[in-house]
Amino acid sequence: MNTMPPDPTQALEQAARAARAATIALAGAPSAVKDQALLLAAAALREHQAQIIAANAEDIAAAPGLSPAFRDRLLLNAARIEAMAKGLEEVAALPDPVGRVLAEWQRPNGLRLQRVAQPLGVIGMIFESRPNVTADAAALCLKSGNAVILRGGSESLRSATAIHACMAQGLKLAGLPEAAVQVAPSADRAFVGAMLRASGLIDLIVPRGGKGLVTRVLEEARVPVLAHAEGLCHTYIHAGADHAMARAVLANAKMRRTGVCGATETLLIDAAIAPALLPALIADLRALGCDFRADEAASAIVPGLIAATDEDYGTEWLDAILSVKVVAGVDEALAHIRRFGSEHTEAIITEDAAAAQQFLDGIASAVGLWNASTQFCDGSEFGFGAEIGIATGRLHARGPVGLEQLCTYRYKIFGTGQVRP
Repeated sequence: MNTMPPDPTQALEQAARAARAATIALAGAPSAVKDQALLLAAAALREHQAQIIAANAEDIAAAPGLSPAFRDRLLLNAARIEAMAKGLEEVAALPDPVGRVLAEWQRPNGLRLQRVAQPLGVIGMIFESRPNVTADAAALCLKSGNAVILRGGSESLRSATAIHACMAQGLKLAGLPEAAVQVAPSADRAFVGAMLRASGLIDLIVPRGGKGLVTRVLEEARVPVLAHAEGLCHTYIHAGADHAMARAVLANAKMRRTGVCGATETLLIDAAIAPALLPALIADLRALGCDFRADEAASAIVPGLIAATDEDYGTEWLDAILSVKVVAGVDEALAHIRRFGSEHTEAIITEDAAAAQQFLDGIASAVGLWNASTQFCDGSEFGFGAEIGIATGRLHARGPVGLEQLCTYRYKIFGTGQVRP
């Protein structure tokens, strides 16, 4: 249970010092003990499913007028709680990233050097509406030897607190300090400010949420940040695409879950294939409840589409809306992505291997896919068990952030009495 003082700055300092102490215990914890804590936490999630769902229902009831996409991100049900529990078990089954020898070599003077993976330290996780982040982030941080302080949004506080209780139960039963995973006691925005100023207490901040949250963190943080910009993802249907594949992949990429950051927000389609294929793509998505913003060329093929603006092409809809543009080939598709994209995830649908390679080599985004849905940009789909978020920056980590990305490294040097001349 949280016993933090009411003052946000004092609460953060107390939590961070307890987390720092917990990292010492985690550093010496055998893999088997960390795995046991995760398995016990998974069992607790299943055992307390009813309480978690009840807490989630209170969160939803306290936030009327939610958009369908926002409600979907907030909602917990039996299936999603089971997915959280399985995620913990999958993380437990993964190799321990701590202590891996990343590289080893010997110098002419006989010195033997090793580059060895080690935890980052204390992670500050700031997220909004997805309560499952509580379990995912806790699992990845614990397994990688990091302590984590979680601050969820007000809309998910009850749900996050209920999930955290299960994580704490697993830690306690495994003999690990409960301070390894902590949740902010309230949704006070001042606590976020204290986290962002906590240089020397927190080693890394990971924001996971909308543009407003990420912008605030990047502007105010005095602590290193691992963040992603908007998930402005594109699916490009090349002239060499298989029509049936293109229809199936686009429907999934856009409409499987519209509120996730890996959802496709813009369709780019080659002019050579658009007259034959675009009407079917629009019809498929309309049947699933999608609306459109389209350029003149697309509207000439499918009349009645709302005209797209530059603002539309730069919008992460997180909703059942798709921007559409007809392009003249790979180069124009890449130019559009460079202008409007957020370097998150892009996909090309084609049977032309040369075009696919040109596209994958030409994007700067963290993730590129060939003949697959952009919604595969997800830690579990990468085999990471879960993810703490998606990173689109150029330093340290890119794409889904899993166990290995939550480690840094140090050097071990083995000598036989060498002295430097």
